[in-house]
Amino acid sequence: MNPSVEKTIQNMKSRGFAVTYFETAAEAADYLDHAIDGQTVGFGGSVTLHDMGVYERLSRHNTVYWQWYNDGSVPREELYAKAAGADVYLSSVNAIAETGELLNIDGTGNRVASTLYGHKKLYLVAGVNKIAPDYDAALWRARNIASPKNAQRLHKNTPCAARGDKCYDCSSPERICRGLVVLWEPLNSMETEVVLIGEALGF
Repeated sequence: MNPSVEKTIQNMKSRGFAVTYFETAAEAADYLDHAIDGQTVGFGGSVTLHDMGVYERLSRHNTVYWQWYNDGSVPREELYAKAAGADVYLSSVNAIAETGELLNIDGTGNRVASTLYGHKKLYLVAGVNKIAPDYDAALWRARNIASPKNAQRLHKNTPCAARGDKCYDCSSPERICRGLVVLWEPLNSMETEVVLIGEALGF
């Protein structure tokens, strides 16, 4: 294991996070598929979880709510509410500091809200590409790498989406980076497990 990854895992554990490490996304998907059974499950928007096929697998034996998988028959706000009330919630993160902090930036707020409260268990699933050397570098990554790529993915009319190079701290009505949540430690109300994967996944 890369020394940076090992250091990050130890620092997350020292902060109280449960951490499970897998070399591959396939192994991590298998783990989640077995660990979550017969539950209501909410998803936060995540390219990582989408590319891992976790929604499809969990939907076979859980009741799953994710606005990305909506045929239009259920209002988006209703899916947000059902996901927010689910037993289990899955999300990724925009950055992980080697020092153990977990960072997420959000535009709507449903994803970051569910990393703070409302579930029996929270899983945060991320590839090692999300790791940055310290808190400041992790915040830089969340703002200047993850946010522009997500704005491009969502076809937003923002300077970062147009140029794809950095955050411009813009005032665009379509700005997606509106709130920052930092988890220094797990919240008292929720069991929190970080599933770290030795591959580059998501943004």
